[in-house]
Amino acid sequence: MKPATAAKKLGVYLEATPDDFREGVVSRAELNALQADPPQWLRDLRRDGPHPRPVVAAKLGVSIAGLARAGVTEALTTEQIETLKQERPEWLERERATQADVRKEAARIKKRNAERAQRDG
Repeated sequence: MKPATAAKKLGVYLEATPDDFREGVVSRAELNALQADPPQWLRDLRRDGPHPRPVVAAKLGVSIAGLARAGVTEALTTEQIETLKQERPEWLERERATQADVRKEAARIKKRNAERAQRDG
């Protein structure tokens, strides 16, 4: 698979990976080996970053779209994410509230659909 796909599956920012990873092709067996026994560079990236947007969004409790609305378009390190969590800027609080509303609505719809399926089925 392409290095970008492998990086996505590993949850790391492609541009921060070693050159030999970015320039090669990753087999399914290599990916499984990286997941089962990550080398030091992978452990360091997962711990310290920089992290790709999906990981940043998850760590902050917001959506990727929320990051974009806030103008956060680049990878962030764990330290930068922790600073944002401590500073709690207005955009972060707003996007967290939005994400909480989305989750509540998704749970409501799931419950409604389950009740319908039970009633109809």
